[in-house]
Amino acid sequence: MPATNLTVGIAGAGLMGRLLAWQLQQRGYRVTLFDQAALNQESAAAFVAAGMLAPYAELETADTGIFNMGMHSLDLWPDLIKDLTSKPLWHQGGSLVLAHPQDTSYLQRFLQQLEAHDIEPGKVHHLNQSALFNHNSGLAEHFNQAIYLPQESWIYTHELLKILQQRIVAAGVTWHHQTRVENVSSGCITSTMGNHVFDWAVDCRGLGAKPQMPQLRGVRGEVLEVHAPEVDITQMVRLMHPHYRLYLVPRANHHYLLGATQIESEDTSNISVRSALELLSALYSLHPGFAEARIVGTATGCRPALADNLPAIYSRQGLLKINGLYRHGYLLAPTLAEEAIKCIEANDDLIFPNIHHPIDLCKGPSQAKPRADKLGPNKEYPCTSC
Repeated sequence: MPATNLTVGIAGAGLMGRLLAWQLQQRGYRVTLFDQAALNQESAAAFVAAGMLAPYAELETADTGIFNMGMHSLDLWPDLIKDLTSKPLWHQGGSLVLAHPQDTSYLQRFLQQLEAHDIEPGKVHHLNQSALFNHNSGLAEHFNQAIYLPQESWIYTHELLKILQQRIVAAGVTWHHQTRVENVSSGCITSTMGNHVFDWAVDCRGLGAKPQMPQLRGVRGEVLEVHAPEVDITQMVRLMHPHYRLYLVPRANHHYLLGATQIESEDTSNISVRSALELLSALYSLHPGFAEARIVGTATGCRPALADNLPAIYSRQGLLKINGLYRHGYLLAPTLAEEAIKCIEANDDLIFPNIHHPIDLCKGPSQAKPRADKLGPNKEYPCTSC
C-alpha cells in the first residue's frame, strides 16, 4: 500500500481516467481528476461504446497482443465490478459469429484464424443449423451455421461510468469538471486554472491529447439502440459481411445496441443516412423479429487510434500517457490500468514507450522491467512519440 501523501493528477475522465482514478484512490493515493466536460455530461467516447469484451472475435482483424491483453481483462472485470457495485453490470452470455450463406467464406476464414491461434478445446464451438436453432430459433431462419464463443462478455457501459463517477466523488477525489487541460508534463498538469503539481501526472485524454500527440487520429463510430419485443437474443452477435462487421449487444428488456461503422474521421455530428440504412438493413437480415423494432436512439463518437491501431503507454519520471485504445477501450482498460498502477507504485522509471514495442507487454501483464541503466533525476527516456 503506497503512502497516502502521494498525489496523482489525471487528465481525462473517460473510462480509462475514471477506472484509474478509482483504483488509485482505493490504494491510498490523493487523486485529482480533470475533464473538459460537465460532471454529468456524457460526451466521452466510452458512453457510445457497446462494452463488448470479445477477444476471440477480435482475432479476425486485431493483433495477437489485443487478444492476450483482452483475455487478462476478462479475468479482471468481474472482480472490479464486484468491488464497485452489486448491480449486474457484467454479463457472460458469449458471442455468436454469423455469416449469410453467400458470405460463408468469411466465417470459414475466421474459424481457420482461431485454429491457427491454438485456442484451448471448449472455447470455440462450430454450430450447425440444428445447434444454432437450440441457441436461437429466429437466427436459424436466416443462417445455417455459426461460431459460438462462450467466454465472451459485455458490460452495461452507461451504468458502469455513472457508478464510477459516484464512487470517485464519494471517495473524495477532487474532480475539476468543465476544465480544459492544455498540457500534461512530468508531475504537472496545466489547465485553464493554471499549473497543478503532482507526484505523477497521467494523460488519459484520448483525442484531447492530439496537440501533444499529433500522431493520434480519430475513428468515428456510430450506434443505434432499438427496442424489439419480438426478439429474444441473449448472446452478442457479430455478423461477417464483405463491407462491415456488424455487432449486436443485448440490453435489458429487449433493447439492443447495434453498431458497425468505422469511419476515418473526427466528425462527431449525428449519424449519417448511409450508415443508418446500412445498419438497419443488416439488422433486419439478422432476425425476422427486428422488422417491427423501434429505434430508441442513435449516438456517435470518435475513438483515439495510432497508426497500427494498438494501444500505447508512454512513461517517464512522474508522467504516464495512456492512449490509442481504438475500439478496444472496455476490452483493454483493466489491463492497462493495472500496468499503469504498477509503474506508479514502483515509483520507478519503467520503460514501455509503446505497450507492444520494444517491451512486449502483450505477452502478458507486468512484463515490463526497470531499466538497468536507470536514468538520474530530470532525465527522460527517449520516446519519439512523446
